[in-house]
Formats: sequence, structure tokens, C-alpha cells
Amino acid sequence: MHAPVDEKGFVQFFVALADTLNSGHDVLDSLDLLVQGSTTFTSASEAGILLADRTGKFHVAASTSERSSAIEEAQLGFEEGPSVEAVRTGRTVEAPDIERTSGKWPAFSTIAAARGFRAAHAVPLRAGGDIIGGLNLFSTLPGALSHRDEALAEALASFATNSIEQYRRLQDHGTLREQLQGILEGRVLIEQAKGVLAQRHGVAMEEAFSLLRARARMTDKQLRDVAEGIVNQARQP
Repeated sequence: MHAPVDEKGFVQFFVALADTLNSGHDVLDSLDLLVQGSTTFTSASEAGILLADRTGKFHVAASTSERSSAIEEAQLGFEEGPSVEAVRTGRTVEAPDIERTSGKWPAFSTIAAARGFRAAHAVPLRAGGDIIGGLNLFSTLPGALSHRDEALAEALASFATNSIEQYRRLQDHGTLREQLQGILEGRVLIEQAKGVLAQRHGVAMEEAFSLLRARARMTDKQLRDVAEGIVNQARQP
């Protein structure tokens, strides 16, 4: 599998990523850009990022759609699949033909097939000696990633870890696990805000996220802060 390169778009993507590392660093925005770039510049159709909470339990921290979020949640729930294996072993996991994994991951292979996924590629996120999460790519066509796409996935996984590390330094308090917990709690607020906006405007959750992100950029605020404001406003009588 191979995706054509849009060189101008590729440069703009990394410029946008670099912008998220400025003093107003929004790690959730960085992670969202990373999963979007993972599908724009590789042959993957969908992508997601898992992060560990303070207890070491993994959760979805970013995804390209509700479909990719659902397949990640299913893997975590059944404790099987390429994403789970990558964060457990610390090794990159390639599943070029999900249909052939039914003996190894019966629940995952069934759910993935039902959602139209035919291949997966999972890269662990490493911080020092710890596995803190994973970048996971899914395709609607069978086949392994090309060498170029595989290298890009590794680079994006490294950027995700670096983004989280810089966020921790800017926060200047707490352990890495505590910071990861804070990121995940921010993600919960974003999901709640997406639900509010989806209901308010009568749009799908993906479009609701676009509205949320546009509002954050228009007001020059972080996604978490904008989401918290929307949720708090919705709770008022």
C-alpha cells in the first residue's frame, strides 16, 4: 500500500505540528493533527492514539473518526488486537490481512471486518523505558504499509511522545503518568463538548469536533479550555 505525496501539504502539515509546540502548547491539538496526518500522508484510512492513565490502563486519546475510536475501544475492551499487542510488548505490530487473524484475535477480527477494516499497523509510544501509548493505523484495503509509510508512522509516533514530553515540561509539575492522566481527562471534556455541539447544531460528531476546533483557533484558546466552557454552559439551568 502506498499513498501519493502532496509535498506542499506535507510541509504545511509539519509547520502546523511545529506551531502546536509553541508557548501555548496544546497537546490534544498536536495529537489530533498527528492522527489526521497519519491518514493524509500514508495509505491508512483511519488512525488513533492510545495513552496510559496514571494506573497504566490505556484509553483513546485521539482518533480520526468515531469509527476508528470504536475499533480502538473494542480492542481495549476485549484486550486483544494489534493496538493492544503493541502497547503490551513495546514492538510494532503489522496485520496486513485482518481476516487471517481470527485465530489470534477472534473478537477484534470480527469487529474490524464488520467496520470495513482489512489491515492494521500499530506503533508503540516510548518515553524513556516506558510504553506510554500507541499510534495505530487502519486501512480498508489489505496489505502491509510501504517502507516509506512505515517510516513516517514511526516518525509521527516519536513526535507524539516528544509533544507529550514538552507538555510535561511546560506544565512543570507532576509525573509523566499524572500528565498523561490530565491529557485523558481533557479528552473526556472534548468528547462531552462534541456531544453538546452535535445536538445543538444537528451535526455528526466529526463535524462537531471541527466546530470545536475552529472555535478554539478563533479565540486563541486551547481545545480543553473551550470544551470545558461549552460543557459548563450546557450544565447551567
